[in-house]
Amino acid sequence: MSEWPEDWFRAGSGTGGASAGPGGAPATAGAGDPTVKLPAGAGRPGTAQPGGTARAGGDGPAWPSQPPSRSAPGAGAPAGPAGTGHRWLRPRRIVAILCALLALVIVAVAGMYFYLSSQLIRRNVLVNYSGRPAVSAGQNWLIAGSDSRQGLTRKQERQLATGHDIGGHRSDTVMILHIPSNGGPSVLVSLPRDSYVPIPGYGDNKLNAAYSFGGPKLLAETVQNVTGLRIDHYMEIGFGGFVSVVNAVGGVRMCLKAPLYDRASGARLKKGCQTLNGAQALAYVRTRHNFADQDLQRVQDQRLFMRALLTKMTSAGVMLNPFAAIPAALGAAGTLTVDQGTSLYQLVQVAFALRHPETTTVPIANANFYTTNAGDAVQWNSVEATQLFNDLKNDQPVPKSLLTGSRQAA
Repeated sequence: MSEWPEDWFRAGSGTGGASAGPGGAPATAGAGDPTVKLPAGAGRPGTAQPGGTARAGGDGPAWPSQPPSRSAPGAGAPAGPAGTGHRWLRPRRIVAILCALLALVIVAVAGMYFYLSSQLIRRNVLVNYSGRPAVSAGQNWLIAGSDSRQGLTRKQERQLATGHDIGGHRSDTVMILHIPSNGGPSVLVSLPRDSYVPIPGYGDNKLNAAYSFGGPKLLAETVQNVTGLRIDHYMEIGFGGFVSVVNAVGGVRMCLKAPLYDRASGARLKKGCQTLNGAQALAYVRTRHNFADQDLQRVQDQRLFMRALLTKMTSAGVMLNPFAAIPAALGAAGTLTVDQGTSLYQLVQVAFALRHPETTTVPIANANFYTTNAGDAVQWNSVEATQLFNDLKNDQPVPKSLLTGSRQAA
């Protein structure tokens, strides 16, 4: 027999929603309804009412409103610090972080630029004088490699076979780089150090004697007079600086057609492709006794190596790698001598211009020109040399017959 009255289901169906209790007293609404013990949400769905309650069928007992589902977007998030778990991913914060990082990079790059610029050795090399050539098209750079041992220890001098206590200073490398303003190819011209030319105040002598007599200032004046080109910028590097730069970029790969052994320069290089370190590279660009053309072949090797070096320095593998780019930049900046008007940005332009220039040696009439005061020297072909320099002055293409190129000795 059931414990429930037969009419239990009718309880609470009155207007007031409550049944009479024992003795006729009104009972609490829903007290006789076993469904009040059911879990929340187990009743049948009802229509939402104002105040957050729902009535089954629209007229049943009032059910308490249920909390919204946690899966609902933006719902159920706890207030205060506990609700900020993903705020750092908001777009504004990401943009702010990126802007801060970009600002730091810009400051670092700017700081490095000005620091490197301060490390350049500046000299008052290019001065006005009576008869100095007028400004012409493009830019003309005088590039010199001196035999300065500055920065080298006695041990390094022995290792590099540079000698010690060499009287005076000479320029073993003299080149003119012309960067045209019309977008044409750059032209790199070697002036052999033994070129027999007039030196202001000293008469005719070998070109490198100008450096010995009056340093880079007299060398620049001599070159401007004999070429008719106004030199806009000057750049010089010594033995020690050259070695440092090559080592800073991790060496330079060269492919030799024949083995190279020279006691005077210290060269001991095998045939084939190999990476030259600073000492080996210096020996390579100084070697001349092994060649029939001696200095004329050496200037070609110097151009070949310079192109290989600058190609590597301006490659993505070096420029985008701070562990390679920063040492290379520091090694170069601290060893370069430039004129007062040269900026670091212009040196970067020169580096890119030297990647793929047209190359030649000034036209030669006699490579064994006898002189009474300087021994054997190099005599220029004045007609062809004048044509070459006039073409550069006017940004005109140089005839192929005047571009000898750069090749290694077989």
